[in-house]
Amino acid sequence: MATKRKKQGAYMISAVAEMYEIHPQTLRLYEREGLLLPSRSEGNTRLYTDEDLERLEFILNLARDLGVNIAGIAIVLQMRERMEEMNRQMQGFVDYVRTEMLARMQQQQQPSAGLMPMPRPAIVPQRVATKLVSIPGKATASAEKATAQKGAVLSGKSSGKTAKGK
Repeated sequence: MATKRKKQGAYMISAVAEMYEIHPQTLRLYEREGLLLPSRSEGNTRLYTDEDLERLEFILNLARDLGVNIAGIAIVLQMRERMEEMNRQMQGFVDYVRTEMLARMQQQQQPSAGLMPMPRPAIVPQRVATKLVSIPGKATASAEKATAQKGAVLSGKSSGKTAKGK
């Protein structure tokens, strides 16, 4: 039966404590604090999977090498889990955008029945009339006439002359 557990990657607390050179009480403390959650056998024996061992290695690295206390380890593990969840969500979003883009590209490549693109009319800004500045006593008759015509057009009055009447 021990070989069956080993194939599944489940280890008892004594084997794990010996492998990592820690006391079994330390493993129990990590479980009590929620840092490790080993599965249980029918006889209520703790069984550590390969995934649990990877997590334990991370915890021991924080504690031994970096000097992080249990509260700090809990925070780091929570942040790590959140980052992994955000990474999964981001990957899901990227996959969604990729499929949408491919679908739209395929849709654009297929000719649509009866629809034709219509050119949009271009709006061209009109030139604004420039104001003539005349120096008193030096204005010419044609400049005064042009200024009078512009004033009449701007005020809405017509001089009564048409293009034929000039």
